[in-house]
Amino acid sequence: MLEDRLRAAVPGVASAAVALVSHDGEVVAGAAVGEAVRFADAAETLAAERPPAGLDAVFDLASVTKAFTAAVLLALAEDGRVDLDAPVAAWLPEHYAGRPEVTVRHLLTHTSGLPASNRVGGEPEEDRWRLVLSTPAAFPLGTHVYSDVGMITAGRVAEAAGDAPLDVLVRERITGPLGLADTGFRPAPSGRIVATEYKPERSSHGCVRGEVHDETCHALGGVTGHAGLFSTAADLLRFGEALRTGGGGVLGPASVEEMIRDQGVTGAAYRQGLGVRIGDPAIVGPLGDAFGHSGFTGTSLVVDPGRRLTVVLLTNNVHPLRGRPGIRDLRSAVAAEALRLAGG
Repeated sequence: MLEDRLRAAVPGVASAAVALVSHDGEVVAGAAVGEAVRFADAAETLAAERPPAGLDAVFDLASVTKAFTAAVLLALAEDGRVDLDAPVAAWLPEHYAGRPEVTVRHLLTHTSGLPASNRVGGEPEEDRWRLVLSTPAAFPLGTHVYSDVGMITAGRVAEAAGDAPLDVLVRERITGPLGLADTGFRPAPSGRIVATEYKPERSSHGCVRGEVHDETCHALGGVTGHAGLFSTAADLLRFGEALRTGGGGVLGPASVEEMIRDQGVTGAAYRQGLGVRIGDPAIVGPLGDAFGHSGFTGTSLVVDPGRRLTVVLLTNNVHPLRGRPGIRDLRSAVAAEALRLAGG
């Protein structure tokens, strides 16, 4: 059973784990185990208060945010505000006028040549944005390098094209229409929010809770195209179901088809869509052709249109420290349980 899969991994892999499986539009399994906060420090001293994690627990989605950013850009493309094959320089001339060959599609497929990251933090915030957006290419155009910098840049393109901050665009274009009340950037304080890594420089309580874990996103104010969203399993499942069923009213079927189409990128361990991965063995397990995304904090969304499955796994695998083994095995185990529930 799904709960057994989670209990086998908690608290070794994470202190909290919530999973939901939907088959053909109906939730067929759901489980929540563990504690929203378990540790007080990096030495794994047990916290004085260890509230249980319920099905409505709120997790830091980390890079699952990228799928929402892609969806916003596709929605803007439907409105004629963005051409995915137009130069990024059309929206960010200050930073891309000298590299007109880089397109929005390059950003969404991680083929812009940008490096994986560009850490900032000590500078004034306005200088941090300039430094990240002006990051020079580190690889030839077309080279697949999973790049947070590229998705941060994609988020800024969305802001320029949509004439609004990214958090507003996500709310107006995606989470509002879908009724995702628990999904957003910079969440209000709540006992439902699950703790992440021990970072005493960031939190008076030791472990970060309710602030984005990703260092670059945090340094840029908590709202970026690559990370920063918080959500519940139910909300993320609804987003996945919207994609599975052709857009859910926030995107047209043709846009979803383009989003989850193999973009023909070479050099990755999976097929690359627009802001999503297809057949990534690290997250889909036995659901071989499913698409979705994972997050560094221990989150994942997997959608298998052929089997009419949507699978959500939310954990805090980085609590109290990153590098805890077993998250890939847990993702595979949950996917295997979903396959069983679908009669596979």
